[in-house]
Amino acid sequence: MMNLGQFNTLIIDRLTKVGLFLTDTKSDVLLPLKYVPKEYKIGDEIEVFIYLDHEERPVATTLKPYVTVDDFAFLRVNYTNNFGAFLDWGLEKDLFVPFREQARPMEQGKRYLVYVYLDDKSNRIVASSRINKFLDNTELDFQQGNEVDLIISHMTDLGINVIINNKHKGLMYANEVYQDLRIGDKHKGYIKTIRPDNKIDVSFQKIGLENIEPNAEIILKELKANRGFLRLNDNSHPEDIKTVLKMSKKSFKKAVGSLYKENKIEIKDDGIYLV
Repeated sequence: MMNLGQFNTLIIDRLTKVGLFLTDTKSDVLLPLKYVPKEYKIGDEIEVFIYLDHEERPVATTLKPYVTVDDFAFLRVNYTNNFGAFLDWGLEKDLFVPFREQARPMEQGKRYLVYVYLDDKSNRIVASSRINKFLDNTELDFQQGNEVDLIISHMTDLGINVIINNKHKGLMYANEVYQDLRIGDKHKGYIKTIRPDNKIDVSFQKIGLENIEPNAEIILKELKANRGFLRLNDNSHPEDIKTVLKMSKKSFKKAVGSLYKENKIEIKDDGIYLV
């Protein structure tokens, strides 16, 4: 069965005046002439993305959209009209966002984080900026310390709201972020805390002892790049450590202690030295 809004690997069945017809042995779909590869053979397999054309008919393309169904993306509004907004997602036909699915009225030229899904009633591919309705923390399939996929959702005074594994809501505290982040950015992260009400705190850094080794490697790399010396120690201001090493002072002290025990560094009043 062909999956609308996803990439499909299909068989080239026949050539017509309008393009190639591709099949999964149960149904077929048109790949228009402009997307037909220069070299192909009947019976070859080809990967295509399937969506609906301007007449709401399934059609295939070799173009790569910025997002597929059941995923999030930060997309720009090409234009708006009386029906809703239309987003650039890398295909000829723009991605539709009905008014009812706009968390706030969308404006032409601005970007919004949206979730892409198949509408049950119309079977159309649509998007929604009401992303919370697609997230649920009721059942969690990870535990503290697990590595997860994160999408930056939006910034608050408390910290940065993130989407975890495309399914759950999480928070990263602002004082634990040591890099510039933008809405829609995708990163690897770690589950820091799961609260009794299933609210989740996350971090870019591994939790506990597992975090010492990666941070120690960062410090060693910086030492080697700076002729074996860093003007940082236990008395350094947290902002100085954050600027140079992109880590907290607490993580810095743990990593320095580990390196010192391994006799890889010397700690002096003016900073740390590579042995």
